[in-house]
Amino acid sequence: MSDKKMPPSIVHMLERTVGKRVRIIIDPAYGFEGTLTAVTQKPAGIWISEVEAIVLRATIAQPIPQVASREERGDIFLHLNSVQRIEVLASES
Repeated sequence: MSDKKMPPSIVHMLERTVGKRVRIIIDPAYGFEGTLTAVTQKPAGIWISEVEAIVLRATIAQPIPQVASREERGDIFLHLNSVQRIEVLASES
């Protein structure tokens, strides 16, 4: 038998970031920022607390999307089928 380890699933990878601040991109111009509080398998999704809805803008002069506006939200659940990208934000130490 091979001693190769199976690669971690996305759920296992996300469980390592529980408690950290994340940016979840839903579509190229919209997303959420908050603290990842839980990861579920059925349904496959994530719970985020202290959420801010964000609007992203990119221009020809600055092609990397920047946060253009924020709006306070409560706690939310996002199904992983609707997520395009997850970014772990640097801690403010």
